[in-house]
Amino acid sequence: MYRAAASPLRSLKGRASSFGTTRFATTSAVATRPTSGGFFSWLTGERSNSLPPLDTPLGGVALPAPLPDYVEPSKTKITTLPNGVKIASETLSSPAASVGLYIDSGSMYETPLSSGASHLLERMAFKSTTNRSHFRIVREVEAIGGNIGASASREQMGYTFDALKSYVPQMVELLVDCVRNPVFLDWEVKEELQKVKAELGELPNNPQGLLLEAIHSAGYAGALANPLLAPESALDILDGSVLENFVAEHYTAPRMVLAAYGVDHEQLVSVAEPLLSDLPSVSRPKEPKSVYVGGDFRRQGEAGGAHIAIAFEVPGGWHEEKDAIVLTVLQMLMGGGGSFSAGGPGKGMHSRLYLRVLNEHPQIQSFSAFNSIFNKTGLFGIYASTSSDFVSDAVDIAAKELIAIATTGEVTQEQLDRAKKTTKSAVLMNLESRMIASEDIGRQVLTYGERKPVEQFLKAVDEIVVDDVTKIAQKIISSPLTMASYGDVLNVPSYESVNRKFHAK
Repeated sequence: MYRAAASPLRSLKGRASSFGTTRFATTSAVATRPTSGGFFSWLTGERSNSLPPLDTPLGGVALPAPLPDYVEPSKTKITTLPNGVKIASETLSSPAASVGLYIDSGSMYETPLSSGASHLLERMAFKSTTNRSHFRIVREVEAIGGNIGASASREQMGYTFDALKSYVPQMVELLVDCVRNPVFLDWEVKEELQKVKAELGELPNNPQGLLLEAIHSAGYAGALANPLLAPESALDILDGSVLENFVAEHYTAPRMVLAAYGVDHEQLVSVAEPLLSDLPSVSRPKEPKSVYVGGDFRRQGEAGGAHIAIAFEVPGGWHEEKDAIVLTVLQMLMGGGGSFSAGGPGKGMHSRLYLRVLNEHPQIQSFSAFNSIFNKTGLFGIYASTSSDFVSDAVDIAAKELIAIATTGEVTQEQLDRAKKTTKSAVLMNLESRMIASEDIGRQVLTYGERKPVEQFLKAVDEIVVDDVTKIAQKIISSPLTMASYGDVLNVPSYESVNRKFHAK
């Protein structure tokens, strides 16, 4: 079909040199004789006697069977190996598949001796193993047209591989080899440490990332206060032996999930079981303790601009499922963004923070709500970027907006309905990506031991009422305040003065 469609274009290329000289003559001919020949007549369909109608079946072309009107969504299947490794997957008619290996390990499990290990492990992903050199890994991935990646968070590590599903055995074997058998060659480790150092040097150029990292260290005492980015003080301590010990301690069978989207479950199990069944079966350790305490972080930067973030605790985290879903809708409802947005209503320009703040205060460059949710706790707040002489006003505005959503009658039904629709749309569109769907399976199984049906999430969103939003906002701002600021922080209000806005005695 594509070759047939391309053939008129090839004939057009052949006439390109003479087309310009005959344009007016051809047009004139068409005007006087509509059924005459000529390229323009053919192009506009006025000459129909030489070509068959478009609804005429093409000879020698076998059309595939039509798709059914309704295809029942596949269910997530989970198999737990005797040693505790979970294998979870969903089938898909697509010719491609995404596979990921997710581990219950992250910076919250680090100690002073292993600080920064998760960040470095992310960069060391798919380096040399006991079976392959890094060069061979790259060539094998390229040979099948695949994409690989790794990500580290405070609670979980993820390693992913996306390619045609006919290569699932190779994908799974390479993933497992890279996760289980890294050799951490000295020169590779030193090379990545230099890149980490350069990355830390560029961090001031990303003020939002800097503050969202700092707000965790300021707001928590315990495991979640551990920095996700390797601190400079750790760069001289980190080496291959530190990584080896960290992997041996935390990459264990009960803390591991192999997740796939677009793969037959029985095939996945048959391929993965021999590769993972010999992992030692050890008891899963308790999650390191974290206590939300609130706090203040300030770092002087270049003069002229100031960046601030204020946040509060989300008690319960993902394990308080209803509150977490309400919070997701609340973030959509508040929205925000940059002072310039190339887009319309679908880009969040009808959210509260866009209408009430960005449209009213040209001094503010960006103003948006954010959340960072973990298994048992989380953070919710507002990030703002403005000039140093307006930063005090920006903090006041952020405080007023957070207090407003916790005030009965401030959130309208129209605003909530729009936020609910936006939330459902964003989730469903994201799940159209194989890699995101595979990641969702892996991380949910790590968190809940199962993957909750998307229909359950959509139903929970539909059931949210205005009072739910007000109550969760009241619960959030009743916790201690956490502040973080960077840039020209001289005019940033004191922690005590901002805290009094929320907790007046």
